[in-house]
Amino acid sequence: MGKVADLGAALGTATGTISEAQAESLRKSAHAVARTFEDFTPEQEYYIGRTVGAVVLDKYPPWDNPRATGYLNLMGKTLSLASERPETFGGYHFLIQDSDEINALSAPGGLVFITRGMLRCCRTEDAAAAVLAHEIGHVQVQHGLQAIEKARVTEALTTLGVEGAKTFGGSEIAALTETFENSISDISKTLIVNGYSRDFERQADLAAVSMLTQVGYDPQALVDMLRIMERKLVPGRLDFARTHPPPESRILELERVIGPYQPVRQPRARQRRFEEAMAGV
Repeated sequence: MGKVADLGAALGTATGTISEAQAESLRKSAHAVARTFEDFTPEQEYYIGRTVGAVVLDKYPPWDNPRATGYLNLMGKTLSLASERPETFGGYHFLIQDSDEINALSAPGGLVFITRGMLRCCRTEDAAAAVLAHEIGHVQVQHGLQAIEKARVTEALTTLGVEGAKTFGGSEIAALTETFENSISDISKTLIVNGYSRDFERQADLAAVSMLTQVGYDPQALVDMLRIMERKLVPGRLDFARTHPPPESRILELERVIGPYQPVRQPRARQRRFEEAMAGV
């Protein structure tokens, strides 16, 4: 009760009134508390995503293969146009990481990372497109931002909203810096260590099915990739097996939407360009 009484006294409840300045402060703070990850501006999401991307690249370095990278970017940006979020502040960018681990990650704002190990689970262009579409699905619904603890979102938006940046003092800047660093930690830990919830993964899979169908890829390729991955995953490794639901459970969910698994029929020209672009992966 002591803290409540102190707060009440500070706000003037002892006399039943509060000052105009106190009322305005409460109004702004209450508004900020009601806000969520959706209230981050596209620019703020972009800078958060770039910082998360730096953390991801520290774990998996990029693979220096311009041809393969260009190929995936053309494919990924085509898929993004069929998503519910075809544009982001910084645009979509796709990067191959030089790692044998089986993994794919997406940072807020449209940065998508896929390891060489994951690409080896893709026998066709449709399968590689399925992986990219799944990650675009995470960006589309802003799953990365939702990984930030709600208290940090409130803290950041309250600090940003109460006054303009021009009036920030050292303590406000320090508080924002700490909140930003902790927010990056929240997202990075989710992507690399804990993984998204089963529901978030299902949302991304359903978004991928929609994108693949609209662009002209076979959504069965997502199941095909998951079947191969299931055979290749090594229990206990800090990769896809640690951060995603078991492929078997995702396959069952997908079959309810697209029907029983059918082998993917790949046009010869499409398969040829896939094999040429992925040579050396």
